[in-house]
Amino acid sequence: MESHIVKECNYQWPAARSLILRLLTVANHETLSIAEIIRAGRLFAIKENNIRVTMARLTQAELVEAVDAAVYRLGPKAKKLGADVAAWEHADKRVIAWEGSWIAVTTGGLPRSDRKILRARTRALSLLGFRELDAGLYIRPNNLSGGVEGIRARLLDLQLEPEAAVFQASRFDKDRQKKSLGLWAQMQLEAHYEKVSKQLSDWQKTQHSLDNETALREAYLLGDFAIRNVVFDPLLPAPLVDEAARQHFFDTVRQFNAQGRELWYAFFTQTSELTMDKKNDSGAYSVNIS
Repeated sequence: MESHIVKECNYQWPAARSLILRLLTVANHETLSIAEIIRAGRLFAIKENNIRVTMARLTQAELVEAVDAAVYRLGPKAKKLGADVAAWEHADKRVIAWEGSWIAVTTGGLPRSDRKILRARTRALSLLGFRELDAGLYIRPNNLSGGVEGIRARLLDLQLEPEAAVFQASRFDKDRQKKSLGLWAQMQLEAHYEKVSKQLSDWQKTQHSLDNETALREAYLLGDFAIRNVVFDPLLPAPLVDEAARQHFFDTVRQFNAQGRELWYAFFTQTSELTMDKKNDSGAYSVNIS
């Protein structure tokens, strides 16, 4: 039974693939046994066979690799994914003073018939906080460390086509400047920061009343929901956003994530101990943990 706080959040119930990759990304010592992953899957009603089939597919795709008998870590093709996910904790450290210029991307001459390419383009621009000013012209404030070169490299990493022009822009006409300053208004960022921070804090106050499995599941769901909000935050400068409100929100998410990790570390430690007990009792490795 989910708490009312979790029900109010726009969380994503994990599939086997996303659960495995997410857990390996944040795992202590960067490895997990198949027993640990199977037991975690049960918290989300993911069957053992589904976990095993998905693990085989991820291994074949080099997103996961075995480091010992039934022990896994992120594979070479997922290392960057892991680094990108971990980078959310320091996302706000990339913000620098804004001197009023913009970073612009033009996509008007790029093809729109390939849906896969179009989705990747849209996601890359959204992930880095770009909004469409004119048809095919996307902008964001030039207030992130690395400037244009850093943003261009990041966009290419996110599969934006190399043909897209990425450049610094400034001195818009009066109408475009006014429109530029309002592109993110509908996000209502300050209200969102306050709402999600309160949801996380309220859950922490009621955590003691939850059974362990519910607490683990909800810590994952709420933590994943909150981290996605950080990852997709446009990192705007003042006066486009209240930077103190954003800082408080990011700090709240970091604190919640640390607490959630403690819960999951304890869970995996218990799983490892149960697995060793079964191994000692039977003389063979077993993953049938109840």
